[in-house]
Amino acid sequence: MTYTDTRDSSVCVDFKTAVMNGMNAVTGGLYIPTEYPQLDKTFLRKVPEPSFRDIAFESARLFCGDEIPSGDLQLIIGDAYPFSPQVVPADQVTYIMELFHGPTCAFKDFGARFMARVMSYFNRNETTPLHILVATSGDTGSAVGSAFHGVPGLDVTILYPDGKISPLQEKQLSTFTGNVRALKVAGTFDDCQKLVKTAFTDNELRSKFRLSSANSINISRLLPQSFYYTFASLVVKNRMPRDSKIENGSIIAVVPSGNFGNLTSGLIARKMGAPIAGFVAATNSNRTIPDWIFSGQYEPRPSVSTLSNAMDVGAPSNYERIVSMYSLENVRRLFASYWLDDKGTLDAIRHCYDNTGYIIDPHGAVAWKAWSDIRRGALAELVNGGTRNMSEPGLTPNIPDWAPAVINRQAVGIVLETAHPAKFGETVKAAIRREPVIPDRLEKVMRLPDNAIPMSAFYPDFKDWLLANL
Repeated sequence: MTYTDTRDSSVCVDFKTAVMNGMNAVTGGLYIPTEYPQLDKTFLRKVPEPSFRDIAFESARLFCGDEIPSGDLQLIIGDAYPFSPQVVPADQVTYIMELFHGPTCAFKDFGARFMARVMSYFNRNETTPLHILVATSGDTGSAVGSAFHGVPGLDVTILYPDGKISPLQEKQLSTFTGNVRALKVAGTFDDCQKLVKTAFTDNELRSKFRLSSANSINISRLLPQSFYYTFASLVVKNRMPRDSKIENGSIIAVVPSGNFGNLTSGLIARKMGAPIAGFVAATNSNRTIPDWIFSGQYEPRPSVSTLSNAMDVGAPSNYERIVSMYSLENVRRLFASYWLDDKGTLDAIRHCYDNTGYIIDPHGAVAWKAWSDIRRGALAELVNGGTRNMSEPGLTPNIPDWAPAVINRQAVGIVLETAHPAKFGETVKAAIRREPVIPDRLEKVMRLPDNAIPMSAFYPDFKDWLLANL
């Protein structure tokens, strides 16, 4: 299996190079497969559907090729995933895919744990450590820190925006010791991401240290997130005829989206054969991608703080991968896109709870509201000639190919619940007047001491710190 670069199609590297480099230091581009391999159709048609770990192995081996022997890859998958995603029916045409059953209660565990083990495997014969730099808008850092903590030969520096994540999220980041440390940056997530990207293209740093990334800019964190899309879509495909009496209906993945790595993973799963008809890119007030889909002009902007802070990204990195896979016209045919403000987010948490009894977090709530509006007439209104004011929350006025299936009640939605609601207890309580139960693994973190190091958003300061401390 070979990989190329979003900015230079002449680049051709193997899986190990793509993983260990994180991104192309010469061009600043992101690695992508030169082709998207297909899962065996017989495997995808199994009844009952294959287990999550079987799907993870069959998918991963296509991307690793012969660089990781099957026996070693099985061990990596088994060690990475002592947990699985859970698919929970909310009503007859809505399923919630719970991605918070890992150690840090967020979907990033699926990508980070696989990536840490693959990096450790490739690094096993090296004499110097591999330094991982990662920017986080909330959940990435804790998942990466947990996945890499204590792993031999790997050293991790996490950057997060000071004061712009939830208190529990900050505790999960600021309490690491040993080979993992956190820097609290006086700025936004975009500032953190810019510091990391600039470091990767800094020749002086590259000459002194082996650097890599654990954000979704690293292909080894992006690919394993495709595993749960395939798993959930197969579960729902088999359940659909019983739950909703829909035969061969369209499955729509509704994805809370910030840096757009998670949605890009869904696109990869679809290309590999997962039975997903389309996607809803559900964002908060940082609506760079919905505006691009509407206008055709991609205009990154400073991020703004919202209640769904892990999606507070004004310049999503994975835009590069999306446009390498699809033209704008094809994106408009495959995606619906939707944005929601903070008031709408609180209303969505309340609506979900009042109608189903399910407590959803602020990120999943954005996706919940998007699907709720779509299935209840918002998409039909566009098909019938309605217009939309993009300055107001709601759908982008494009009509995806799967719109008729929704209108004719031949579609079901999978809403991605990307984090445990207890990580955002104050927001949830403001919406439904009760706090979600905190899992033991989160409660223990709250009692640990803080070790985060203050850092400015000025790159020379960050570089000086790296040179002095790595």
